Amino acid sequence: FLSKPFDLDAAVAIARRAVSPKRSAATPAATELDAESELVGETPAMREVFRAIGRVAQTDLSVLITGETGTGKELVARALHQHSRRARGAFVALNTAAIPAELLESELFGHEAGAFTGASRRQAGRFEQAAGGTLFLDEIGDMPASLQTRLLRVLAEGEFFRVGGREPIRVDVRVIAATHQPLEALVEQGRFRADLLHRLDVVRLPLPPLRERREDIPQRAARVLANAARRLQLAPQKL
Repeated sequence: FLSKPFDLDAAVAIARRAVSPKRSAATPAATELDAESELVGETPAMREVFRAIGRVAQTDLSVLITGETGTGKELVARALHQHSRRARGAFVALNTAAIPAELLESELFGHEAGAFTGASRRQAGRFEQAAGGTLFLDEIGDMPASLQTRLLRVLAEGEFFRVGGREPIRVDVRVIAATHQPLEALVEQGRFRADLLHRLDVVRLPLPPLRERREDIPQRAARVLANAARRLQLAPQKL
């Protein structure tokens, strides 16, 4: 889709991506995942979400996606990536709340061999894996304060050090963050850095829960049934 006003170069680029062989040659698993992950909804709230994706996808601005658990924050992040100039790059997702604090630094920035017990070889972190693409940091409000400082440096300067490393590594990565927590309240409590919030919250994209857009439930339910029938190789089911 195109969000008006648009320039001709952007329209041509989107059209080329739409018909590129890369999409038609996708693996069955990837094709199935894309079908299952497609955002649906026709209510005004969801139309505003789609318009917001159209406005910011073609930029490299940092986006903060807010909403309750289960509202589809990662789906929106993937849509932003797929409709961006970075679509041919990697989309790397990391739930910062699902990884122990002592391991999160290595997950994000990687480590050198011998940096700590068990580090037998060099390991690239998520930032390096997402080079040229998009890094999605889910539940950013749960990130430890010490790592917030390191993340701020990457956003501000575009470089970081691996754990145990001495050489700076420059990366070109678009960061999209998500949270279900009120980050402003965490800032007031001293649990989240205000300067990091400003870096992440260049564009805020709030997602409404399904109970506030009940008209989308039949369409959502039909999509779930269609995906289930395809996975189980059954005839299409209907409510």
